[in-house]
Amino acid sequence: MSRIDEMIQQLRPDGVEYKKLGEMLDYEQPGKYIVSSTDYDDSYPTPVLTAGQSFILGYTDDSEGIYDASKDNPVVLIDDFTTANRWIDFPFKVKSSAAKLLTSKDETQFSLRYLFYLLQMNRYEPMAHSRQWIGVFSQLEVPVPPLDVQREIVRVLDSFAELEAELEAELEARRAQYVYYRDKLLAFDNIEMQRERESFNG
Repeated sequence: MSRIDEMIQQLRPDGVEYKKLGEMLDYEQPGKYIVSSTDYDDSYPTPVLTAGQSFILGYTDDSEGIYDASKDNPVVLIDDFTTANRWIDFPFKVKSSAAKLLTSKDETQFSLRYLFYLLQMNRYEPMAHSRQWIGVFSQLEVPVPPLDVQREIVRVLDSFAELEAELEAELEARRAQYVYYRDKLLAFDNIEMQRERESFNG
């Protein structure tokens, strides 16, 4: 039995309760955080985000209407059409209104990080191009163990996420190393050909 199973047995022997996402998450429309211009430049300080695959669309010099997310004040950005979502813990602006900003209604009961992981694993796929949060996604029921169990689950998943990031960085470094040595090892062909040409011409 895992530590999490033991904690659930101890803290909730009758089983884990289920709640709707909308009962645990507040949402905010992004209107006041929408970027005023798409003339992005990497020298500007504030990233413009989307919940989709591209994530950071560019950087803006807008000085107003910035969502002041931080490590102590994180938020989940969710695409209202696709339900793709991102964990954000730095100041940002958004590209369009096709998003919701989600925060925990009560961190003493519902860990936002735990709920984010639930959002990440959800297999719900929208069947139509329409806004999803209010009518559908917020109504999905998910397991809600006691807060201590939520925090332990987050601790384990965060450690795996850090390991995955380290492995990806290592893999990228190995790829670069491979390309370097491949090019270096195969460069002798060019050297030999050059020598042959010089010998022939001489």
